[in-house]
Amino acid sequence: MAGHSQYKNIMHRKGRQDAAKAKLFSKLAREITVSAKHGTPDPEMNARLRLAIQAARAENMPKDNIERAIKKAQGGDADTYEAIRYEGYGPGGVAIIAEALTDNRNRTGGAVRAVFTKYGGNLGATGSVAHMFAHVGEITYPGGAGSADAVLDAAIDAGADDVNSDADGHVVTCAFESLGTVAAALEDKLGQPRSVKPIWKPSLSTQVDEEKAESIMKMIAALDDDDDVQNVFANFEISDEVLKKLTAA
Repeated sequence: MAGHSQYKNIMHRKGRQDAAKAKLFSKLAREITVSAKHGTPDPEMNARLRLAIQAARAENMPKDNIERAIKKAQGGDADTYEAIRYEGYGPGGVAIIAEALTDNRNRTGGAVRAVFTKYGGNLGATGSVAHMFAHVGEITYPGGAGSADAVLDAAIDAGADDVNSDADGHVVTCAFESLGTVAAALEDKLGQPRSVKPIWKPSLSTQVDEEKAESIMKMIAALDDDDDVQNVFANFEISDEVLKKLTAA
């Protein structure tokens, strides 16, 4: 299991996602506003905005919040945000990518660098670790969406590249460029997904022990906690035994 997926599963079981709902909505709204501002406010004509709305709906973001975020871009008073990708290494040599939307590059860069330093990591140049990942689309569904075979059939028909099904649900991956259309096709057959988002999927992984895994997850949590950081990905892998210990902690 990939590191970012392991982290999300552990945090989900500990109930962290519910506590961070307001922060998540704020980040989703920022992406919607930026997407609407850089193109047309019509999601049918703006692929980035359509994807941002799909991601927000998958997280059960209220319709009013989505519409308000779009109107903010139309009002002309929205802050100007810049998309920045930070790359580097964390504990145990684990590769980490943090994506941010910021209106102050110096503030965000300083905050991200401080987190890397605090946890014994090193912030590198853009491109320093991206070659260890593939930029793809990811759509997730709970187990109740259907059997593994049913989801696989639906994914194949939708044009997806791969499906992984386990006790936690179904994870569908597809080309980044086709994420919006694949997600829409799957929603027609399987209903609303749990999440829809572009991810950096590790193609090279680093195995870590329990101590390093805890440090990495604390580092990811600290990055996630920054209002400017939208997404964090890492290429660590842990054994099933370590995973059980961490989820039981």
